[in-house]
Amino acid sequence: MKTRILKELKEAGDYISGQELCEKLQVSRTAVWKHIKALREEGYRIDSVTNKGYKLLDSPDSITAEEIGSDLDTEWLGRNLRYYETIDSTNLEIRRLAEEGAPHGTTAVAEEQTSGKGRRGRSWLGKAGCGIWMSFLLRPQIAVENSSMLTLITALAVEKAVGEETGLQCQIKWPNDIIVNGKKLCGILTELSAQMDELNYVVVGIGINANMQEFPDDLRDKATSLRIETGETVKRASLAAKVLKYFEAYYEKFVKTEDLSAFADEYNRLLVHMNRKIRVIRGSGEDFYISRGINDKGELMVEDDAGKKSVVLSGEVSVRGVLGYV
Repeated sequence: MKTRILKELKEAGDYISGQELCEKLQVSRTAVWKHIKALREEGYRIDSVTNKGYKLLDSPDSITAEEIGSDLDTEWLGRNLRYYETIDSTNLEIRRLAEEGAPHGTTAVAEEQTSGKGRRGRSWLGKAGCGIWMSFLLRPQIAVENSSMLTLITALAVEKAVGEETGLQCQIKWPNDIIVNGKKLCGILTELSAQMDELNYVVVGIGINANMQEFPDDLRDKATSLRIETGETVKRASLAAKVLKYFEAYYEKFVKTEDLSAFADEYNRLLVHMNRKIRVIRGSGEDFYISRGINDKGELMVEDDAGKKSVVLSGEVSVRGVLGYV
């Protein structure tokens, strides 16, 4: 009920009477007042004026289920939303929920992650109050071999949401890192459960550096945050809701074709190393190519010095710029 009251307050933009809230939500005035009181205790500034009603003046930077839910504009993604103050990993939690039969679109978000992870087994910082640590469950009816492309459409959704919310110009480093001014803003990790050629479910994990003001020495030249780039505190719930909204839209198109034919041009426009020389690192070895963008399967098309063209699969490969991270 708090989520619904909060949504009504946000959509009103001005004062909304207690009576109108009662009629819309089919609850008593006492119930409305109790939820308003609870919201105030959580840090929401809500003005109340006799004969005018309630007006939301300001919201805290919170990523609770109520706050995200009040901003949510999706049909199914995030509608079953779980919030945790502290958790080992939202990806691990979605895996646990999936095994218990949680429905398609179930989403977990945490204030703090203690054991977050990135691609290739790397750890991912998840301090409280600083970022968006979020994972969601998909149960798509698609071929197992096409599931890796979900990572790329997640990158598109994050880029679009960040741009709309902050005005920042983001780029993508293949396959899924979101880059701002040459530094990493967001990591995406997609994991799946499958039996032979049958896909059970997919877990999409997203970590966005939102309000960090500094990074450890070993990350300072590689990582950035929305706070560092904009100079302002970002309302994380609003951004998280937009990511879910845009992912759902991209996903609905993707499952119809099971390829990236509808998105390749958009993706390649955002590709930070498009038509640039890159290093492709495989284990302890590396090769140099010119990046030519992705194809409809999400593979990176490359060209060597002799003009020979080939494709690179994501898997256990890293792509870097010739002189650094991008």
